[in-house]
Amino acid sequence: MASKLVYVLNGPNLNRLGKREPGIYGSQTLDDIGAMLTERGEALGCTIDMRQSNHEGHLIDWLHEAEDQGAHAVLINPGAYTHTSIALHDAIRAIKVPVIEVHLSNPHAREEFRHTSWVGMAAKATVAGFGAGSYLLALEGAAAL
Repeated sequence: MASKLVYVLNGPNLNRLGKREPGIYGSQTLDDIGAMLTERGEALGCTIDMRQSNHEGHLIDWLHEAEDQGAHAVLINPGAYTHTSIALHDAIRAIKVPVIEVHLSNPHAREEFRHTSWVGMAAKATVAGFGAGSYLLALEGAAAL
């Protein structure tokens, strides 16, 4: 059986994980999370293509690429673009690949400006508040699709 390709897209400032506000985001780096996803993905029959950019356009291009490459699913942690990017919202709606929004913290338990998710309005599902485990839970969901 062919492996299911899962894109894991990470937005602004996620390259600073492990250094940036560990009380909120934890001490694991994005590389640590990538290693966990790769290991779990192998067990689930998934190939992980993990990327990070601080630029909104890269995330949009990668969403389009995911569909063009026949990806099974996309996990996306859009960082602050969650609350501001109608462009990401539209890009998600423009593709047929299921997209799962991922957050380390629970945005609804934080500042009020974080309570609106333009990405979440377009995504198939959202997993939030479980730290790095949010990615693993999202991957389990994606693999089951």
